[in-house]
Amino acid sequence: MDKNKLVFSGVQPTGNLHLGNYLGALKNFVALQDQTKCIYCVVDLHAITVFQDPKDLKNNILETTAGFLATGLDNKKSIIFNQSAVSGHAELAWIFNCVARVGWLNRMTQFKEKAGKEKEKASVGLYIYPNLMAADILLYKATHVPVGADQKQHLELCRDIAQKFNNDFKKNIFPIPEPLIQKNISRVMSLRDGTKKMSKSDESDYSRIDLKDTADDIIKKIKKAKSDTSSIPDNLKDLEKKPEALNLINIYSDLSEMSLEQVLNEVRGKDYSYLKNKLSEVLIEVICPVGKKIKNLLEDKSYLEKVLREGTEKARNLAVHNIKEVRNAVGFI
Repeated sequence: MDKNKLVFSGVQPTGNLHLGNYLGALKNFVALQDQTKCIYCVVDLHAITVFQDPKDLKNNILETTAGFLATGLDNKKSIIFNQSAVSGHAELAWIFNCVARVGWLNRMTQFKEKAGKEKEKASVGLYIYPNLMAADILLYKATHVPVGADQKQHLELCRDIAQKFNNDFKKNIFPIPEPLIQKNISRVMSLRDGTKKMSKSDESDYSRIDLKDTADDIIKKIKKAKSDTSSIPDNLKDLEKKPEALNLINIYSDLSEMSLEQVLNEVRGKDYSYLKNKLSEVLIEVICPVGKKIKNLLEDKSYLEKVLREGTEKARNLAVHNIKEVRNAVGFI
């Protein structure tokens, strides 16, 4: 285990975890905890950049925690906690609001995408949440952050903030965190539109595989997944012209731990019904046990709360030491 490396990552508690969360993040989180020290956070402060029903938010925090544990995260190996329980996140975020420049935030494309034409009605929190993300990472002096394509820009901002803080206050307090690009990180697309990410916010349940789906749910959703009447191409170049087909094959490749070439050798020239049947089988084998564990964990919410309390204590011990160093650098008494 690399003791000089510290990994930080977070997941928003905004509803059912789905296959995209599993393949794109959680599966890799589990692999990382055996390689280095890891902190995994349920980022509930980020969730409220858009209004959340308080009762739903509480349930979603516990469900995300259950998802962490059900997919294999071990709270004895990794620190697992919810963001709002450690006040240092909000305190450091304010300090970073005063370090980051407006021009930096204006370049953040995710705000433009999420706010759309209604940006004047968007919350201020949605605009400045990249500064909070930087605080999440740097509060623990994390050295590495697992990132997908949609978060690279935010990590660059985090690096800029760390560098500017160190320069402004002439102290080398923060490390410059490095992106951790997982070799097998997956970008899972919608089952209804292969050009869009699988998302819990999509109105159609048939656009995604939720981790709590039953075997019958999975079979129905994969059967209805968009494809076409032609046979499956025999090469990647032709397959890339069919985003929905490529998505199904990518998912099958990841879950079966076969390369794309191996999968193509198996399915080329066959009807999509063959691929869908094979994909349903492997999804049921991998996802249904996870869903069963999530449901079992949610029956004992006191245990999930205990996991978060214990993780919060560990996180707070790290945060208190680091925020004291930051306060001294800034000049607070």
